[in-house]
Amino acid sequence: MLVQIKEYIHRRADSSPAWRRLFIVLRNIITRSMSILPDRMYAKWFYKTYTHKKLNLDEPRLFNEKLWWLKINNRNPLLTKCSDKHLAREYVTECGYPDILIPQQGVYKKASEIDFTKFKVPVILKPNNGSGGHVFYDPDNVAAFDEKAARKKLDKGIKSNYYLISREWNYKNIPPLIVAETIIRDKKGNLPEDFRFFCFDGVPKLLMMDFGVYNDKGQHQFKFPRNIYDMAFQLMPIRWGRDNYDGEVQKPENFEYMKEIAAKLSQPFPMCRVDLYNLDGKVYFGEMTFYHGGCCQAITPEEWDLKIASWIDLNSPKIVRK
Repeated sequence: MLVQIKEYIHRRADSSPAWRRLFIVLRNIITRSMSILPDRMYAKWFYKTYTHKKLNLDEPRLFNEKLWWLKINNRNPLLTKCSDKHLAREYVTECGYPDILIPQQGVYKKASEIDFTKFKVPVILKPNNGSGGHVFYDPDNVAAFDEKAARKKLDKGIKSNYYLISREWNYKNIPPLIVAETIIRDKKGNLPEDFRFFCFDGVPKLLMMDFGVYNDKGQHQFKFPRNIYDMAFQLMPIRWGRDNYDGEVQKPENFEYMKEIAAKLSQPFPMCRVDLYNLDGKVYFGEMTFYHGGCCQAITPEEWDLKIASWIDLNSPKIVRK
């Protein structure tokens, strides 16, 4: 019954912000109530709830199964630093790419510290210790901004422990902060598209591109298409949780430079997703993700699921076992 209720609300959430909020609230309540379970039991329950499949942690073969194994077993402290939306900037600089960082406009311990009147450019404010919970602020459109709701959302975000939702250990010990970054747009005023490089032992092998994730007001869209490309920017016959985009997509002129950055940043990890933006030829850093989609998004056909999984070495010396 729980699975059916979850599926119903999740389908409605794809087309309604109100249902999306309800889904998130119920998800948080249920996952916290199950937080007493040890990691392996919780992983199997969570995976079954979202995929209707059994999770094989003893002999993982599929991509998501191997990522769940890494969730439970890899305790490399660098995972925490690179998942922190504030400290990750230090790591990018240490790797030699300070020029790709989006300008930061402020860092705050709580929402009450934020003086919105000091922002002279549009900014996105977001918790550094999780996923989502962001707020867009435009100083040229203050009348449309609900400051009280924004502060409430941000405070709620930093108080949440994202680890409790899907056992992503890398988020567990991040000191919570609110970070403000300049909103970047291309010459036409469009928000950037994500170039998400899936890297294995420091080698980029697949690129995921999502189209139209946010509208012009910065609101998250619930239905958007996705393409998967190889490193020659050829469209791959892979469906990864979403349908393909049917529009024309041009290979960026600096695609090789983006691959170089992704390779360097991902080098210490057996698997890492490096997100970059490309605006009018200028590359920007987005974030680093280690457990894409909570390790629950279906990959079809299965032959590609198995192939992608084969690129993850669970005997890698880069894994720091707990």
